[in-house]
Amino acid sequence: MFLPETATFCITLLVYGAILLLLIYYVLTLADLECDYLNAQECCRRLNFWVIPKFGSHALLCVLLLLGGHWVMFLLNLPMVIWLFYELHRQRRDSLGVYDPVDIHSRGLLKVHLRNCMIYLGYYFVMFFVGLYCLISALIKGDPIKRYEDDEIVTDF
Repeated sequence: MFLPETATFCITLLVYGAILLLLIYYVLTLADLECDYLNAQECCRRLNFWVIPKFGSHALLCVLLLLGGHWVMFLLNLPMVIWLFYELHRQRRDSLGVYDPVDIHSRGLLKVHLRNCMIYLGYYFVMFFVGLYCLISALIKGDPIKRYEDDEIVTDF
């Protein structure tokens, strides 16, 4: 084991929570662009700044789960890492990043990006609660409450 099971799932929850907050920021920024509160260059610059950290944190989470021996959680997270890697490398050479200010309005990618953010939010929301369940089950695995017989006197607390 690389880390104790509870520490692994605490880190997992922190990563999921951070990515959820980041995705809420993505949705708000894209909504500001849609309502013309932001220009396309500023919006895409803000969003492209966080693309690599989002991918890196999720990839690091997968490595942590793999080293910890949590195969089911690793397999649940692997498709998202593959998709984020694909999204990162499918962009054209002349684009400024995943969010390109030239293409976001002209090719109608704003709705696509908003839809993808909503799908990501759903995925990470579900995975947050799966991670929370795993953390709780890891905490109670050792049966921290000492169970005694009815007639036995308990003196240690």
